[in-house]
Amino acid sequence: MIISTKGRYALRFLIDIAQHQGDGYVTLKDVAKRQEISEKYLEIVVKELVKSGLLAALRGKGGGYRLRRPPEEYNIKSIIEIMEGPLAPVACLEPGRADCPRKVGCKTFPLWQGLDNVISTYLSQFSLADFL
Repeated sequence: MIISTKGRYALRFLIDIAQHQGDGYVTLKDVAKRQEISEKYLEIVVKELVKSGLLAALRGKGGGYRLRRPPEEYNIKSIIEIMEGPLAPVACLEPGRADCPRKVGCKTFPLWQGLDNVISTYLSQFSLADFL
């Protein structure tokens, strides 16, 4: 499993917003500068974060972005899944998939299921607040 730059930048962006939103809305330009990330690329990332309801956006003077909820309520696993899709190590464990017809006799299924549980448990224990 590799987390793309989109997933990694989304986390960096959200942590930066959480750190600086006490001053009001935070501009994309300011975050891009602090995080040394291209504004153009961040625009793509932020669009998905707003669409998913994680960020509130305000246009115009004094505008920018801020978290919709307290940082404690932002689960890292959920954020990564929004940006990356399911984190299941194999397709047969992706949410909403029909059971694999070979599941019952599959010798490796317990291995993949265990790995999926480890990934899920590990990422679920963190929130944005843990990085502030």
